[in-house]
Amino acid sequence: VSSPASRERLGLLLGFIGMVIFGGTLPATRIAVAEIDPIALTSLRTAIAGVCSLALLLVLRRPLPPRALWRQLVIAMLCVAVLFPLLMSMGMQRVDASHGGVVLGVLPIATALVAVAITHERPRPLFWIASITGAALVIAFSLRQGGGTFSTGDLLLFAAVVVSAIGYAFSGRLTSHMPGWEVISWILVIGLPLSIPAAALTMPHDVGQIALKPWLGLLYVALFSQWIGFFAWNAGLAM
Repeated sequence: VSSPASRERLGLLLGFIGMVIFGGTLPATRIAVAEIDPIALTSLRTAIAGVCSLALLLVLRRPLPPRALWRQLVIAMLCVAVLFPLLMSMGMQRVDASHGGVVLGVLPIATALVAVAITHERPRPLFWIASITGAALVIAFSLRQGGGTFSTGDLLLFAAVVVSAIGYAFSGRLTSHMPGWEVISWILVIGLPLSIPAAALTMPHDVGQIALKPWLGLLYVALFSQWIGFFAWNAGLAM
């Protein structure tokens, strides 16, 4: 049986792998929104990831989650599959990927804070010192770049951080009932009744005129940012 310390180290490693995968989200989104509307991008990425999730769950014959967990799954779905990608895509229309990366750097801190509120954990003082310092640096950076005020892009990204942190925390909580990959897969499947009609309605009319790079950006955020990255991230949160 693995020791708690080795399990915690594995959890940190998996969390790091998840963050590396998520690290490609902003550049890929920046490339995609150059030619694909943020609403269309959000709908398409969630629909593509949802269809892949449904196929995997059917192949592995996974049972439906208990009814008691559906409320948490719906909250997580609205946060990580609808609001976060939409707010983040709108923000990336207004700021550079490097700028957005610094602002979203506060996301792990926000996730930890929400997780503390939900699970009633009591972190050590060093956790609070590091969290407050990190958040202060991000806010100072945004204010300096914006000439003393937050830009619209910053506000959209900060809103994305808030909703994503809530979604991540609920996802992590759900991993006590099922594997991390299954949590994100059910979240995306629950979103299919929203994402598929939205994708059909917002699909760009000039599909043939869109260059290859935006499509590759869409595929990255759909398969890696919206789905596969959560396999490692949720497993790490569980540990």
